[in-house]
Formats: sequence, structure tokens, C-alpha cells
Amino acid sequence: MKITTWNVNSLGVRLPQVLDWLASTPVDVLCLQELKLTEDKFPLQAMQEAGYPHCAVFGQKTYNGVAILSRHPLDEVQRNIAGFEDEQARVLGVTVHAPGGSLRVVNGYFVNGQEPGSEKFAYKMRWLEGLRLWLSMEIALPRPLVLVGDFNITADDRDTHDPVGLHETIHHTTEERQAFAGLLGLGLIDAFRMFEQPEKSYSWWDYREMAFRRNKGLRIDHILVSEALKDKVSACTIDRQPRKNERPSDHAPVTVELVI
Repeated sequence: MKITTWNVNSLGVRLPQVLDWLASTPVDVLCLQELKLTEDKFPLQAMQEAGYPHCAVFGQKTYNGVAILSRHPLDEVQRNIAGFEDEQARVLGVTVHAPGGSLRVVNGYFVNGQEPGSEKFAYKMRWLEGLRLWLSMEIALPRPLVLVGDFNITADDRDTHDPVGLHETIHHTTEERQAFAGLLGLGLIDAFRMFEQPEKSYSWWDYREMAFRRNKGLRIDHILVSEALKDKVSACTIDRQPRKNERPSDHAPVTVELVI
């Protein structure tokens, strides 16, 4: 079973690229972030024709927005963090009923935070704590859980092209990394780091200064799995190919493969 996370940075712009990628790289579950469209504008028919009859969408005009596309039935849809009041469409949780068993999938477009010390950064930290508290209850339930998304956090210095120059800047602060560690402390495991990976493996590159060509990137798109899935993870990879497209998203898709 393959589960992919991909910040597409506007599904309206990137839909043909998403469909092309799915045709060449079929997965069981695709989690999208930054849809930048309302639910009524979601291309449901196109996704169904691509082989994903089961879709959960949480949209918002112009900003944010998340969706989960699945080849398998899904239910128990949760929009945003339970117990945390938020006007932004950032989190979508579903239960996927795959042939090998059911699992909970939570897809998040984490707050960017702008810069340390700002009100947006304070919102990010409140949001992260709300997420941790909610997931502490979700993970206690008797079913495997996968948390995916654009975390807007580098877990450690391996995840940034310039750990010295970007030290304590946004995505690199001690507070953000402690929040990431707090998610791992719930019993979640960074699937990408379960395997030997090439050095300088990133999932996001700025559009400016030829950052992709120079591989000046960050790994901020993550897949965390609960302990029950640890022995079932067979691979976790970043697909750089879509970043080479004309008018690409600035993020690349990340895929975990589970043997269930």
C-alpha cells in the first residue's frame, strides 16, 4: 500500500500535473495540501476518472485547503483539529478501509509561521500544541495511524541546505523542532529516516535563485507512522521529477510504502 503527500501549491494550476503523475505513479492514497480552492471547485470527476472514487475535501478560497484521495473506501472524516478553534482549512483526517486492514490517515498543511516572534509564529506554536493534544487521543485508539503533510519544519540539520546560515530562522527554530519531537514522542516514527537516504534529500525548493537546480532545499514534507506500522514500512522516498515540470509546485511528492 502506497500513501503519498504532496503540497501542490494550487490544484487549479497543477491539476494536469497531478493527473499525469498519478497515471505514471499510481498510489493507494494521495494527500494534497494547498488546494487554494473551495470544495465546490474541487475536480471530483477528474479524480474519480483517474481511479480515486473516494475523496474527502476540506477547501478554502484562495488559501490553504487539504484533500485525501483514495482507491479504497473511507469514512470518519474529521475537518481540522478537534478541540482547536481555527478558521483555516488545514487538517483532514479519515479512516481508510484497505484490503489489508483499516488505518487512520491525517493530512495536514501546517502553519508556516512567517518569522520567529511574529503573531503568525505564535499561532503556529498554538496550532502545533493543539495538533499534538488531539493526536495523543487519536493514537491511543486501536488502529494504525499515518500523519502526513507539509509540516513547514525541518526536523534537524540534515533537512536543510544551510544549517548554519538558517539557524533559528523560520522552519529551523528550536521551538518548531521541539514541537516536531513532541509528535515523535507520541510514538510516531519518521518513515523517511527509517532508511539510508542520499545526503541533501529535500522536498521543497524556493522558486528563486535557481534553488532547485542548485539543490538549495529543505525537507519539510514528512510522513510519520505509528508504532503499529513500523515493521510494515518497506520504503519512503521523495520523487524530485515533478519539480522539473514547467510551472511546478515548489514541493515534491513524498511516498511511504506499507506491506499490509
